[in-house]
Amino acid sequence: MKELSESRRKFLKTAGLTTGAVWLSSGNVVAESGVWLQSSEPPAASESNSADYTLRIKTSPVEIAPKRIISATTYNGQFPGPLLRFKEGQEATVDVFNDTDVPEQLHWHGQMVPVNADGAAEEGTPFIPAHGKRRIVFTPRPAGFRFYHTHNRAKADLYAGQYGGEVGPVYIEPKHEPGDYDREVFLVLKEFEPTFSRGGDMAQNFLPPTKVKTLEVQGESAMKASLAKGMPHGYEVGYGSFTINGRMLHHGDPIRVKQGERVLFHVLNGSATEIRSLALPGHSFDVVALDGNPVPNPATVPVLWIGTAERVSAIVEMKHPGVWIMGDLADDDRQRGMGIVVEYAGAKGKAAWIAPPSYRWNYGLFAKLSTSADPPDETFKMIFAKDNAADDGFNRWTINGVAYPMNNDRVPASFHLKEGKRYRIHMRNASDDIHPIHLHRHRFELTRVAGKTTSGILKDVVMLGGYQEAEIDFVANNPGLTLFHCHQQLHMDFGFMTLFDYM
Repeated sequence: MKELSESRRKFLKTAGLTTGAVWLSSGNVVAESGVWLQSSEPPAASESNSADYTLRIKTSPVEIAPKRIISATTYNGQFPGPLLRFKEGQEATVDVFNDTDVPEQLHWHGQMVPVNADGAAEEGTPFIPAHGKRRIVFTPRPAGFRFYHTHNRAKADLYAGQYGGEVGPVYIEPKHEPGDYDREVFLVLKEFEPTFSRGGDMAQNFLPPTKVKTLEVQGESAMKASLAKGMPHGYEVGYGSFTINGRMLHHGDPIRVKQGERVLFHVLNGSATEIRSLALPGHSFDVVALDGNPVPNPATVPVLWIGTAERVSAIVEMKHPGVWIMGDLADDDRQRGMGIVVEYAGAKGKAAWIAPPSYRWNYGLFAKLSTSADPPDETFKMIFAKDNAADDGFNRWTINGVAYPMNNDRVPASFHLKEGKRYRIHMRNASDDIHPIHLHRHRFELTRVAGKTTSGILKDVVMLGGYQEAEIDFVANNPGLTLFHCHQQLHMDFGFMTLFDYM
């Protein structure tokens, strides 16, 4: 696969300190005169010269609004976890302490790292033992916006997995950065206080309407048959509070801007299960990167739609003075916290929200023009299906009719790779849910989305709409067991995973 050139601002080799990046959060990072200060705990004195970062997993109180405090498992006692900045190709050492009673995994999402560092038990990564420590040494790559998070399965425990606070951003600095912007702002979108509910349809009107009739007939027939047997709708998850950088709307510091500034927003959807939208009244987003990878055709959009675990990097030119709410299009979610105030210098008054016009999100907008991807050496066909409420009331998810086992036993790989070969995955979704599909330790090229051939868009997560199909290509260039799964926690926990191996 032809790699695209990637560029970001010149890296300042000072752990936790760089100009021009503002990390807006409660008690996490302080912005002073445009300088970003990381507040992660320093390494122990005996290791201060050997570990680039120290992370401590522990249960902590998190104040998401004044006098509204939740309990969550966190990194270094804060949410989000500290922003970690690495230099591409320069070996990094991270010490991880686990102060909980449960063995943990820390996954370096979007990085091409070896199995022993990746952070997935299914691949064989060692656990970070309860009340123990693990030192992780790896070479960060590729450059761009990545993140780290727990890879524990939660199953029916809404205090485990990504339902808690184990999410933190990563930025891997490239060797060269022209930087056509004035400063960076990192935003982590996340819900808290999860509860179970029964069923409910996932809105999909923001995606192109490209349903495949045969898939729809298969999925709807299976659901009708299940309900006819007296089965209830399977469990889904809802949330009581919504945050950006760990604070509910109106309860954190605003993003303070000046007219004429060009602000590069790095937006991470750190949700366990939700797809998020983001709009800023009177402004548009110039999308320059998806999942940390520069897009071949930067384009301007009125709204960002971000699947679970996806990242979008977009420049906003500040040319509409006022006090505005940057928030989710869903009124209920925004009013319960999914927003942040953007305040122009000298502007006063109550923050305003104005809904943008309706807009369909299409990855193809950012693709190369009038070109197609290289042909693959082999194509793997996958069909995703739902067995309604089949596992103690939870939906069971299958890939080609097989659900990954619920226990933590290692299972044989279902798909086999040869190093250096290019593979295509033809994915067909026979369910009415949107699936954010993630491939570990590799990145892939979108080769067919929304019914059209595309090329040039490199990602590590892609949203596959209900009853839709898509194709992605990747090069087998990182040997070892490789996990493929839906990044929706409920789907992953209840079968939606499989493994690739190298022959």
